[in-house]
Amino acid sequence: MRYVKLFLKGIGYILLIPITYILVSLLLTYIPIDEKTKNASKKHTIYLTTNGVHSDIILPKKLITPTLLKGQKYHPKEQYFAFGWGEENFYINTPTWGDLTFSTAFRAAFLKSKTLVHVTRYRTKRDKWIAVPVTDNQLQKLNAYILSAFNENENGKQLVEGATYTPDRDNFYRAKGNYMFYKTCNTWANSALKESDMKASLWTPFDFGVLRWHEE
Repeated sequence: MRYVKLFLKGIGYILLIPITYILVSLLLTYIPIDEKTKNASKKHTIYLTTNGVHSDIILPKKLITPTLLKGQKYHPKEQYFAFGWGEENFYINTPTWGDLTFSTAFRAAFLKSKTLVHVTRYRTKRDKWIAVPVTDNQLQKLNAYILSAFNENENGKQLVEGATYTPDRDNFYRAKGNYMFYKTCNTWANSALKESDMKASLWTPFDFGVLRWHEE
């Protein structure tokens, strides 16, 4: 009986970790960081979206700085670029929650691994995107934040050959940084908003935590 109690106690401690993580994540997700330039002129519009797992920040090509655009693979008619960041194995093998396995999630959350920048390109704007008006300064900071994620070498941005969700409109590039349970694809996107002086969650690993402050 004693061993049964010890076993159940151990299971309880193990379950306490993910439960605590979820509760803390939800709490921090609903604490807002307000933008710092509420009264400035917002002449530009960027967009936010999600595929249900990974949130993306979308910039019209005309608003992307030459240094960020340089070295990317794209067709001249593609006018919108969606940027995301994440763990290599998780990103490539988990386009939807239905593709998620325990081993993939554990490795991404707790083991040091390579990261990628995911760029999806569109020729036209999609109705489900969330529009976010931004100032010149916010746009400049956002471009710089996204550019800093690329792990460039002497040849520029490093395209991962053969890695794609679709045959002709998205690509992966080598990225800087390590993915952990406290630094996920969605915390990266949320930090992009915070670092660019836009409204965001205090911290969030959820895609809805990135989008919720800008939904109508």
